[in-house]
Amino acid sequence: MDPQYPVGKFTVEENLSDARRSELIGQIAEAPGKLREALKGLEAKQLDTPYRDSGWTVRQVAHHLADSHMNAYVRFKLALTEDFPTIKPYDQKLWAETADTRAPVEASVELLDALHQRWVALLKSMGAADFKRRLKHPELGEVVLEKYLGMYAWHSRHHVAHITSLRERMGWK
Repeated sequence: MDPQYPVGKFTVEENLSDARRSELIGQIAEAPGKLREALKGLEAKQLDTPYRDSGWTVRQVAHHLADSHMNAYVRFKLALTEDFPTIKPYDQKLWAETADTRAPVEASVELLDALHQRWVALLKSMGAADFKRRLKHPELGEVVLEKYLGMYAWHSRHHVAHITSLRERMGWK
């Protein structure tokens, strides 16, 4: 297994069926609980262990999920309420180095849980046409919300797997 991509690299799916969208929304709904379970019982030294050489620590991964998904939620709201909005990118590597990423992980787990409750409610309210709405990413160009749905479902699994695969490799029960 590749420690950098334990669930494989993200691949874009186009023209999602209602069933596939529902499945991806379910993955987003499950993410906070899966993160909480992946972090359960880890001590400070373990939380401060990089999940791979030159990778973020477990603690940084947990905080990154909250940071990234807050941005994703806002992007969905912008795309649903504005005509082809331009979003502001951010440097996730620099965000992972700010002082708050050394704080206890529980705050980010709770934030992710509350955020995902709102996000999933929004996602479930969206129709097929809503998932075709677009936004402009200054670095990626035009992005359709359907792509973001798949990307953030993958993103949730991807980062939780960083933690669970590290636990497995290290023998942390």
